[in-house]
Amino acid sequence: MASAVDVSYETAGPDDGPVLVLSNSLGSTIAMWDPQVPTLAERLRVVRYDHRGHGGSPVPPGPYSLDDLGADALALLDHLGLERVHWCGLSLGGMVGMWLAINAPERIDRLVLCCTSAQLGPPDMWAERAATVRAEGVEAIADAGIGRWLTEGFIAREPEKTAAVRAMLVATPDEGYAGCCAAIEHMDLIPELGAIRAPTLVIAGRQDPATPPEHGERIAAGIPGARLELVDAAHLATIEQPDVMTDLIAGHLAA
Repeated sequence: MASAVDVSYETAGPDDGPVLVLSNSLGSTIAMWDPQVPTLAERLRVVRYDHRGHGGSPVPPGPYSLDDLGADALALLDHLGLERVHWCGLSLGGMVGMWLAINAPERIDRLVLCCTSAQLGPPDMWAERAATVRAEGVEAIADAGIGRWLTEGFIAREPEKTAAVRAMLVATPDEGYAGCCAAIEHMDLIPELGAIRAPTLVIAGRQDPATPPEHGERIAAGIPGARLELVDAAHLATIEQPDVMTDLIAGHLAA
């Protein structure tokens, strides 16, 4: 049975604007949305939060389930008195968004799913990664993580931004990272995608080795009326193609 924790969050933008919740990837914090917030907060009330085990949120003992992460999100909406919101999630945040649109459809208005998957195997890979992190720390998987998150070209062009992203990753609590690996390990949302009624934009990175475009194609094919857009980026497209991503998100929410 899922039990919610009170996650860390911050808000920006007009109090009376439509609400957009931004939900992070595994191993990141609300900082991954820094390039998007100034523009999105001109018209929207933007809520960013850290998953359990990440950033400023509590770190309960793992493993965690997607039900747990969904319960945390619903508890946040309840705490803020938000009956219905737009949701934009990247990777793990997109998985939570799909879970919400399936299990609490009345809470989700429009949905943006970035660089994510409805089933991301093989399961033993996630179990092994969690075990490595518990034994050796997030630092042990950081360089491989950056290689999935950013293209070689971006890493070469933007050493300072790359260093900041790596620092964000290695600051993730080991138990939080490993706990969320378990949520991905056991996830299979593909059979339930057809239940999603929220107008959905799926964005995939052409150079994303973590969730390649076929994962986005599968989601878009499974959700009635969903639209797929491809961007020239690896996994953290919000960092690598900030303006393109902001425009796509804003455009879908304004439609």
